[in-house]
Amino acid sequence: MAKILFVASIHHPEALRAMPPGTLFPSSMAQHFWEKALRKRGHTLAAFYRNQPAIGGMGRTKRHSQRLTPGKLIDAAFNRVPPRLNPDLRARNAALIAQAQAFQPQIVWMVGDNTVIYPETLAAVKRETGCKLVYACGTSPIVFSHPIDRAAARLYDLVLASDYYHGVQWLELGAQRMECLPLSACDPDFHHPYDLSDAERREYACEIAFVGTLTPDTLYSRRTRALEALTDFDLGIWSVHDVPDSLKKHVRGRALGEDMLKILSAAKLCFNTHGDFVFYGGNLRLFEVAGAGVAQIAEDLPGTRTWFPDDTIITYADHADLRAKVGAILRDDAGREAMAARAKAHVYQHHTYDVRAARFEELMEELL
Repeated sequence: MAKILFVASIHHPEALRAMPPGTLFPSSMAQHFWEKALRKRGHTLAAFYRNQPAIGGMGRTKRHSQRLTPGKLIDAAFNRVPPRLNPDLRARNAALIAQAQAFQPQIVWMVGDNTVIYPETLAAVKRETGCKLVYACGTSPIVFSHPIDRAAARLYDLVLASDYYHGVQWLELGAQRMECLPLSACDPDFHHPYDLSDAERREYACEIAFVGTLTPDTLYSRRTRALEALTDFDLGIWSVHDVPDSLKKHVRGRALGEDMLKILSAAKLCFNTHGDFVFYGGNLRLFEVAGAGVAQIAEDLPGTRTWFPDDTIITYADHADLRAKVGAILRDDAGREAMAARAKAHVYQHHTYDVRAARFEELMEELL
């Protein structure tokens, strides 16, 4: 069994504080379910939260907005300070080295979108512990990665990429190896149809549900334009971030964790178009929605076709095709429910976090 140190950002600190003591990640993050699956298999885990200040407690969830806000101005000012001159970041890097020395991991699991940890810090951790460095990423390094992230690429012994094309980009940057292994999956104990009270059904019921991010437009324009094509349907949108003006009348609130599954359980269909930076497929909702027993529609991408048989998901080619297929599936209650049942059975067999963890163990054996 391996000792694995996660280096990650906590996006929803309030959700983590509500979890049982000793839990590393909240259920609103995919890492929570990796944590559960890996612990079940006997691995020893620890986490370093790189986005938390070296002094002081955890912060609060950040809300993305396209508007200019005082918080954005403050962040912009801090971001102008080179990372290696920022005393708080220097302290966090020193803390990571100290934690790694004490924990002695065989694997350091670096979650993507790093803006904090220096390449020389990762080199020191590898040198002093003899660990292998795994970089796990659901986004494109061209679009999302930062200079200190790309500068460390040659240190990555393995990149786990949800999108195959993103993995190729990391190889081009110097990573030693990549595996297209979706970081998202489903946990049948959590991602399942939920029984709803009458009040919950009234609150959440809609024909088409979307739960996710829509801003900034530079990253999610495909998703926004597709939703705009569906505004004459009974459309419900839930997001913890800002929403474009064109869709605000459809916003029903915020949703994380179990609330998201209740929303899906009340809907007839889930909308699941990927972000602008995904051309292979494999976003977080793809497997969660199927586990919740809800029919879903997504754009026609290679990964979607790879992971889902044709009779378990609806795919569309353009907005006219999207509207036609949404209308047809909403009129066919029996066909929609049968598709959702097939999708649920499929992901419970092939796309659980236990299945992902088993494949990761095989990869670890090759690394160690």
